[in-house]
Amino acid sequence: MNGVNDTDVPVTGEEVAGAAEMDEQASAAGDSGASTVTEAEYEQVKRERDQLLDRMARLQAEFDNARKREAKERVEFRDYAMGSAAEGLLPVLDNLGLAMGAKGSPEQFRTGVELIAKQLEDAVRALGITPVESVGAQFDPRFHEALGQVDTMEHPDGTVLQEVRRGYKIKEKLLRPALVQVARNTSQHEA
Repeated sequence: MNGVNDTDVPVTGEEVAGAAEMDEQASAAGDSGASTVTEAEYEQVKRERDQLLDRMARLQAEFDNARKREAKERVEFRDYAMGSAAEGLLPVLDNLGLAMGAKGSPEQFRTGVELIAKQLEDAVRALGITPVESVGAQFDPRFHEALGQVDTMEHPDGTVLQEVRRGYKIKEKLLRPALVQVARNTSQHEA
């Protein structure tokens, strides 16, 4: 029996048809008044059952192994992807360390930090992350989060006037919304 519970065994259509045929044969034998199952037939059925139970146990083990292998591959892929992303950020980290120890004028320091910021933007862009378009665009609640409205007569209602914090998306998936100030055209609201 291989430690498998007989009541939990899934069966195929062929197995059910075979069992139904055997039941019919047994019924026919019972109707004639004599139920005769030879020892050989009994042993044959027992062997078939044992083979099916063994086959089922092997398939279950194969399924479990495939599930574990898939989970392991998923973790390995995630680790590889994270390593690739981190690899692009390491030069930025190195340059920040160099900038912290640099001696020079504030203008030189600012120029160095601007170069590092550009390098970081390039690394993020290489990951497929792009900034959300904001200033001058129409307010879109899918990509913008309004911090407030600014009364103006120069811009139409709902135009983003200022970006307080940049928003980012990867392809069309929003990572974080842009925090913005939105125009409220006073001439359109006076009635």
